Amino acid sequence: MNRSLATALLLAGALMAGSANAAPRAVTDPDAPRALQANGPVSVKWDDPAGFTEIRQSTNRFEAERGNWVQQLASYVQTTAAKPLQPGQTLDVTLIDIKRAGDYEPWHGPRGSDIRIMRDIYPPRITLQYTLKDASGRIVDEGEAKLSDTGYLHNLGLKSDSDPLRYEKRLIDDWVKRELSTRATAAR
Repeated sequence: MNRSLATALLLAGALMAGSANAAPRAVTDPDAPRALQANGPVSVKWDDPAGFTEIRQSTNRFEAERGNWVQQLASYVQTTAAKPLQPGQTLDVTLIDIKRAGDYEPWHGPRGSDIRIMRDIYPPRITLQYTLKDASGRIVDEGEAKLSDTGYLHNLGLKSDSDPLRYEKRLIDDWVKRELSTRATAAR
C-alpha cells in the first residue's frame, strides 16, 4: 500500500470516529439537548424545536433545522441574563417559541430556497417564560415575555454583522436590559 493511500485511509478513519461524537446536525434530532448544563444562576431549557415557528412555517425546513442555533441562543440567554442578577438570585428560562429573522424565498430560482432573505416582513421573535427567585428560593417575579423587533433591519449598533443570530441576540439583550435588570434590582 502506498504512503498517500495509507495516510488518506487513516485520515478518513479519524474523521469518521470524530463525527460519531459530534453534535447533532439538526436541532430537531432526538439526541439533541433540550436544556443547558446548569452553569451559574441561570438555567435554560426548551421543548422540541420542531414545534417552533422557525421550523413549522419555514419554506425550507431542511435549512431551518440545520445546526445548533437553539443551543447557541440558549447559551446566550444563560450568559447574558446572569449579568444583572443580584447575589443569590436564580433565573429559570424556558424557550417557548423562536422565529429567526428572515426567511427562505424559493420562488427566486433553483438556489433561492438555500438563502435566508432579510425583509421587514420577517422579523425575529422569541417567546420565553421565566421565573426569578431570590436567595431564599422565593419567587420574586415570573411571567412570559414575547420579544420581537419589526424594525430589526433599521437598528444600528449591532455587535457583529457576521453572526447569523445577531438579530435574535439583540432581542435577548433588549429584554435583559429593559425588563430583567429592572426586576432583578427591584427584588433586592
